[in-house]
Amino acid sequence: MRLDAEGLQERERWEQAGYSLPAFDREKMIVRTKENPFWIHFGAGNIFRAFQANVVQNLLNRGILDRGLIVAEGFDYEIIEKVNRPHDDYSILVTFKADGSVDKTVVGSIAESLVLDAGSEEAFERLREIFQKASLQMASFTITEKGYSLTDAKGNTPAVIAADLAEGPGRPQSYIGKVASLLYARYQAGEKPIAMVSMDNCSGNGDRLREAVHSFARKWTENGKAEAGFYAYVSDPAKVSFPWTMIDKITPRPDGSVAEILKEDGVEGMEPVVTSKNTYAAPFVNAEECEYLVIEDIFPNGRPALEEGGLMFADRQTVEKTERMKVCTCLNPLHTVLAVYGCLLGYSKISDEMKDPQLSRLVEIIGYEEGLPVVTDPGIISPREFIDTVLGIRIPNPFMPDTPQRIATDTSQKLAIRFGETIRAYQKSDSLDTKNLKMIPLVFAGWLRYLMGIGDDGTSFELSPDPLLDAVRPYVAEIRLGSGIEKESLRPLLENEKIFGVDLYEAGMAETVIGYLEELTAGPGAVRAVLQKYCGSEEQ
Repeated sequence: MRLDAEGLQERERWEQAGYSLPAFDREKMIVRTKENPFWIHFGAGNIFRAFQANVVQNLLNRGILDRGLIVAEGFDYEIIEKVNRPHDDYSILVTFKADGSVDKTVVGSIAESLVLDAGSEEAFERLREIFQKASLQMASFTITEKGYSLTDAKGNTPAVIAADLAEGPGRPQSYIGKVASLLYARYQAGEKPIAMVSMDNCSGNGDRLREAVHSFARKWTENGKAEAGFYAYVSDPAKVSFPWTMIDKITPRPDGSVAEILKEDGVEGMEPVVTSKNTYAAPFVNAEECEYLVIEDIFPNGRPALEEGGLMFADRQTVEKTERMKVCTCLNPLHTVLAVYGCLLGYSKISDEMKDPQLSRLVEIIGYEEGLPVVTDPGIISPREFIDTVLGIRIPNPFMPDTPQRIATDTSQKLAIRFGETIRAYQKSDSLDTKNLKMIPLVFAGWLRYLMGIGDDGTSFELSPDPLLDAVRPYVAEIRLGSGIEKESLRPLLENEKIFGVDLYEAGMAETVIGYLEELTAGPGAVRAVLQKYCGSEEQ
């Protein structure tokens, strides 16, 4: 069986193998979408194919939509060339459920795939044509948090962005420069309205996109590279809006076990590819069944009834509350706990960690006892029910091939929001005291222990990528297992509010963190001993 338009004509064979197929006339859908596109998405990665593309497919199957999606990839063009086009823009979604069952869906809602390449006159002109269409209601993005940054880690403007700001919307090379150029084409076509919707997993994502686009529009109008009205156009929410969103769905990289399942089913050509940019991509995506997407409901050109597909629309305050609930309390902090200690203890699957009585107790305490008292209830999702699902269904799902090593990536960038917000809430509270936070300091100490790159068994392991590794590792470079700690040497790090969200000395938590670290570095096996000491069963 081949995953392409010709191969899928053998519908009965696919269905007998357990695959759900598109239930709409795909050829007509493609024609309608190209003529009158309503949604273009930037970022052809796993989350898009597992979530947004599948939501649209379900709505197409039910007749609620008659047009599909257009996807554009602006970072790694090989994804389109090697994954999308050889399979006629079809992909396979494999959903692993906590009960052990597996759903296999052929997703065919993508009508067209493009590269966001201003160097290709044909490709960029097609994108301009799409942006000039009155029917286009939204452009959405999953390009990672880094995609919106116009400066490097040192605060400098990269040469490619500086050149785009100076030269105007003609043939920009930077990601946001190209997006701004497309918006300029829409402005020139009659100032047509549109919603620019970041769906990336970061706080205030709509504002990050807006600020980046505004920087280009402002500069281009100031230096005469764009008409004077362009900046006013992108600054008017009645014409160009930048909604906030909260997205949540675990989509690990395509797993080899899934490729084997598909191969056993008789599906050909499912082998993953590694691009020249080191992107690991495949014609299939594996994901959990749970998914949440809350969107600020400001669409100046209208929108389809996506709530029929499970998406939630609300005001900005509600979106912000759901995002804070997830990122600061109910999911992300718990993932970081398991990432740090999973690496130290040699785990290779997040789900296996939930079988560990000390680790499961650690995340329960942080979620229910330390975090929940200060969580902001968004109203549309219950925080307690959210944590119940996270700890009872999502993280323990043995069929989700997610790893602590993947989640440990960029931990220095995550601690401030995932734990600092809770600490600050305690500081502001009249009834709560940071001295009562016992497990969050243990996470910080665990991260310092992790930075040593030595597992609890005394063997070294490779740290996950993190832009601040070179800056933070020197603070633990002289620490040896069983040799004690020079406390003052850690002070500059523990005072760093950018990393921890607060000055841990001012918060009265530094000594607790150092004390835990001394215990964690007492020798091989000390990490387990500390977890047993502080995270025994509730009965203990």
